[in-house]
Amino acid sequence: MNRYRRHILLKEIGEIGQQKLKEASVLIVGVGGLGSPASLYLTAAGIGRIGLMDDDTVSESNLQRQVLYTSDEVGLLKVKCAERRLKSLSSTTVFDIYPHRLNSENADNIIARYDIVVDGCDNYATRYLINDTCIRLGKPYVYGTIGEFQGQAAVFNYQNKFSYRDIYPDETYLTDLPRPEQGVMGAIPGIIGSIEASETIKIITGAGTPLNDRLFTIDALNMDINILSFKK
Repeated sequence: MNRYRRHILLKEIGEIGQQKLKEASVLIVGVGGLGSPASLYLTAAGIGRIGLMDDDTVSESNLQRQVLYTSDEVGLLKVKCAERRLKSLSSTTVFDIYPHRLNSENADNIIARYDIVVDGCDNYATRYLINDTCIRLGKPYVYGTIGEFQGQAAVFNYQNKFSYRDIYPDETYLTDLPRPEQGVMGAIPGIIGSIEASETIKIITGAGTPLNDRLFTIDALNMDINILSFKK
């Protein structure tokens, strides 16, 4: 247990919480900008089983922010590279890799295997699919999104609080929006992905108060940070 000594020293986690992390399973949908830091910190935290889902390959332009990957891995499947890197961080974590997208045909079957879903995706349609499947299966959904210098994070479908649709009800409008190429400062996914990992650890161990009725937002350009509270 020396590996997790700094967790165990926290009264909010302790040995019992660390055992819960070992017994937990987490699915990360998308192992790009957000999925990179989230997967690294969840693996380092001692999560027992992690699913990695992504159909993409590593590109040179990913390397500015997707810290799981190296220049030598350009052109290789992200989930394969991610699994190799994360196994070197924790040999006791079991990794499931899914080199394809989440869709309406496979969502129920895959998400049912995990305790929590972490959002590392980059499109609205997948977020609505994650949300609706998690509602159906009773799974918490740890949400994150980034763009330019901004980011958001929240927890949905947990303790009978808010869902993604409560905050963003107009699916048609959002999914029909054009998707021009957008810049992003490389550190922003590190901030939001780390918050997603932190919220996941809190849910599993019962430590603290999760963002299940609040939305964390940051504009790093001006260092404006807000936490918006919601009420039903």
